Amino acid sequence: MSFWNTPQTEGKPQYRIGTEKESSLHRSLKFRYAGEGGQTEIEKDGYVCDGLTENGCLIEVQTGSFGPLKEKARNLAAGAPIIIIHPIVLSKEIELYSNEGELLYRRKSPRKGGIYDLFKNLIYAPELPLVTGLTIELALVDISEKRIQDGRGSWRRKGVSIADKSLLFYHNSIPLLSSRDYAIFLPYTEKDTFTVRDLSKKARINENLARKCLYVLCKLGLTVKTEKKGNAWVYTILNRP
Repeated sequence: MSFWNTPQTEGKPQYRIGTEKESSLHRSLKFRYAGEGGQTEIEKDGYVCDGLTENGCLIEVQTGSFGPLKEKARNLAAGAPIIIIHPIVLSKEIELYSNEGELLYRRKSPRKGGIYDLFKNLIYAPELPLVTGLTIELALVDISEKRIQDGRGSWRRKGVSIADKSLLFYHNSIPLLSSRDYAIFLPYTEKDTFTVRDLSKKARINENLARKCLYVLCKLGLTVKTEKKGNAWVYTILNRP
């Protein structure tokens, strides 16, 4: 996730990324997408962006919620094309260290990620793909996550803190150039009707994630609720490319 602070200056706030807080994963993707002829940490229209490619495309790496990017991305896209790179973690290796720095274990996480994970974060800015000149690119990656047994982390991890995330392997990417490209998340034809539960089963994701997916796709004008059967809404496809 990118981090900003806003100095107390008159006029437009100056957003700066705290590079000392960015993860190794964030940094690796930033340099990868900026390319050899590009730049990183560049100022543009009162903002600081993660990068600028050789052909003038702005780069922003976002590993968490898209909410903080709503205003920034919209304003920047008005002056130059912008790509938001969002890593999709397909597999994760976990390293746990003691508070003294001793490696306690290294193991593979049993959880496997997929492209529908995008909607865990896009739900906070569901209409962002409608912005002209903005592309969201899914970077399919394997990562290593360094954890420290310091007692200061989440209660869900029993106090274990996440110290860093780093890139192990970059598989490929899926660029979503316009809202119509999000039809890849609808494994149906125009004649089909389906519910959240139907999508959950077909896409092999849980119902909560399927619900988030359909919420965003409705905002993008790709699906619509047509009727209710019992407690479940029935959806149909509006604009199949």
